[in-house]
Amino acid sequence: MAETYRKSEQVPASEEVLDMGSGVIRMQLPIHMPGLRHVNMYGLLDDRGLAIIDVGVPGPSTWKAVKKRLKDAGFKVSDVHTVIVTHSHPDHFGCAGRLVTEANAQLVTHNNFHLFWNSDTPRCNHGDTDMAHDDSLPETNPFMSPSPWGGDHMRRPPAPLHRRIMFRAMRSGLLGSYKVPEPARRVRNGDVIRLAGRDMFAMHTPGHTLDHLCVHDPEGGFVFTGDHLLPHITPYISGLAGGTNPLLDYFASLERTAELSDVKQALPAHGVVIDDVPGRAKEIIEHHHERFERLRKGSTETGKAMTVRELSTFLFRPEKLGAMADGEAYAHLEFLRLAGRAESRRENGKLLYEVHS
Repeated sequence: MAETYRKSEQVPASEEVLDMGSGVIRMQLPIHMPGLRHVNMYGLLDDRGLAIIDVGVPGPSTWKAVKKRLKDAGFKVSDVHTVIVTHSHPDHFGCAGRLVTEANAQLVTHNNFHLFWNSDTPRCNHGDTDMAHDDSLPETNPFMSPSPWGGDHMRRPPAPLHRRIMFRAMRSGLLGSYKVPEPARRVRNGDVIRLAGRDMFAMHTPGHTLDHLCVHDPEGGFVFTGDHLLPHITPYISGLAGGTNPLLDYFASLERTAELSDVKQALPAHGVVIDDVPGRAKEIIEHHHERFERLRKGSTETGKAMTVRELSTFLFRPEKLGAMADGEAYAHLEFLRLAGRAESRRENGKLLYEVHS
């Protein structure tokens, strides 16, 4: 019996090269991450060859799949002239460094692109966007420090052994085939990127990450959304690495995306094409507002200040609880606190919150 999948992001990678029209093709790369089984690698064709958007996780199996998909589409590695990475997560930048090196291509990222193990994390520059306020990243890498709410370190519980080995090798340079992605061009909101023989535009869309980049293609009617806008799952919003109010930034980014009147389809990094871009953006915003209500109701009914972990139980099933769940709960609680809808205090080294109407 054929396996069925509830969400399109969970479907294993297809070997088919799909023509999206207007000089754009979609090639899928296999991954095995929670809730995700593929990355959509887009090719944008022109008279010089093609540009690539997102290149899957690091490793020889992904690199083999990249070369196979290019060959099936009628191209060689050397035909790639530009590689665009939408944001600094390994399933998007993984093979970018190697592809850029072997193709002698240009790597394009947002101005704030950084690798999570870097200690010299660049500061946010929200002057590049139409965000509602001005945030900055912490002075130190938040994933290398104790959490601000006094819970588990963000690296606990440990990642699976194979993933820990891979990341350690990436950081140390021991993974011979792995090349650190070093951007040749860091774009800002509104910058023109010439792709598929026409002008496209960089969109800084912080929320999922502070360096998240979408590419707006008004002539083709597309917006390439990375993990900013996905068809069936809501992107993870961390309270640590996304500035002081990542959900506020995310809502503003979603609203800007929804207002692109010349866009007919969103092409995400996982899952199927999104035909109703404003509708999907609205669904995601409503999802987070429903979570605000669950936190308010749980806090009110409990009648006492609670830790981030305790409040996260109102948002996540028991098997989902942990450092990542705490990080997203913290993002929601800080949004409410900064909006005057929650109060916090610290007791015995732990951050406690009370949520009100």
